Amino acid sequence: MPNAPESSLIGEEYEVEVGPVAHGGHCIARTDEGRVLFVRHALPGEKVVVRVTEGAEDSRFLRADAVQVLEASKDRVEAPCPYAGPGMCGGCDWQHAKPGAQRRLKGEVVAEQLKRLAGLTPEEAGWDGTVMPAEGDKVPAGEVPAWRTRVQYAVDASGHAGLRKHRSHDVQPIDRCLIAAPGVTELGIEKRDWSGMASVDAIAATGSQDRQVVLNPRPGARLPLVELDKPVSVLRVAEDGGVHRVHGRPFVRERADDRTYRVGNGGFWQVHPKAADTLVRAVMQGLLPRKGDTALDLYCGVGLFAGALADRVGDKGAVLGIESGKRAVEDARHNLQHFERVRIEQGKVEQALPRTGITEVDLIVLDPPRAGAGKQTVKHLAGLGARRIAYVACDPAALARDIAYFRDAGYRVRTLRAFDLFPMTHHVECVAILEPVKKDA
Repeated sequence: MPNAPESSLIGEEYEVEVGPVAHGGHCIARTDEGRVLFVRHALPGEKVVVRVTEGAEDSRFLRADAVQVLEASKDRVEAPCPYAGPGMCGGCDWQHAKPGAQRRLKGEVVAEQLKRLAGLTPEEAGWDGTVMPAEGDKVPAGEVPAWRTRVQYAVDASGHAGLRKHRSHDVQPIDRCLIAAPGVTELGIEKRDWSGMASVDAIAATGSQDRQVVLNPRPGARLPLVELDKPVSVLRVAEDGGVHRVHGRPFVRERADDRTYRVGNGGFWQVHPKAADTLVRAVMQGLLPRKGDTALDLYCGVGLFAGALADRVGDKGAVLGIESGKRAVEDARHNLQHFERVRIEQGKVEQALPRTGITEVDLIVLDPPRAGAGKQTVKHLAGLGARRIAYVACDPAALARDIAYFRDAGYRVRTLRAFDLFPMTHHVECVAILEPVKKDA
């Protein structure tokens, strides 16, 4: 490999027996000399030949791809996608595993993170250890659910749209992404020339026919005339990072919990078409809101959980949402304008929440970014005395860390549920319901 340091082990091959799954879409293995390998494209219990993709003699661990399977797991299938495999697209982690096996692997990761970072067994977390598939996602082995309603295509030097290779800026050109939702596939992004663009985001709303592309031009490039196979609105990313309308609506309309939500400028919305409803249902079943309750929706985005709470706490209740994104706050205020007792504040939670002066609340929902809420925010939330707290997490490690902080602050996990809202990838969504620890009399 050109310019690799002399101590580099990139390209070296080892025959190994694959150990347990680890957080991040790989399994653990060891060489005969005891070197730790993070191996992709393998399954626990397999005997494989791996080729090192990252690492050197002095590295704590090496990253590697399984390039030959000597003894296969009973859970292995041939990857349905022609771009899934060593050195190709990095978007999926488990195309080579049966759907049920993928969910078991994700469950093992959640259990391992809970034990390592929060000291909890599944039973102590009120979890039965299963990862539930989303409605409609139970497909036979060898098939792939088409679920991804938002796809970011990278564009290579020749103008072809593709997807990034694993841990790389290199682009894998594709002619179709199997996990893309039909509304994305029908746009035909992969068929046209995107010269001058760094990336193209494609969005297919759930519950409406709204379609949108967000163009991210390279510096100095002119925007192409966008003529796709279906009508779309077009936005562009400016050099300052802002998003501006080119033509069509600057938003898409999403549907969840019998309500329509406006999501502008390519803003955040759950990617799986069933995710928003699945998560609202899990959060509300866990919180059991009552008429007249006061509630917080933190990291509230365009107001998904705030709207669900407002419906359930009624005219005598009140909901405060906090969100850092300016456009998301505008959308949340628009989406929830019919609720007189809903307020949306803009700012980072750790700064905006203390400014509100709120000292007590009945219910809290938090859906933090991948890094989690953190110790100080958790401590503040625990001091508000909420009857129940719903924590929605896309990263089991961050969830486990924050659960440990909640425990130190006097809250325990009542129940935990895990959902496979990102099939074929290593990602998993969890909803933990926390409540105050009862003080002994």
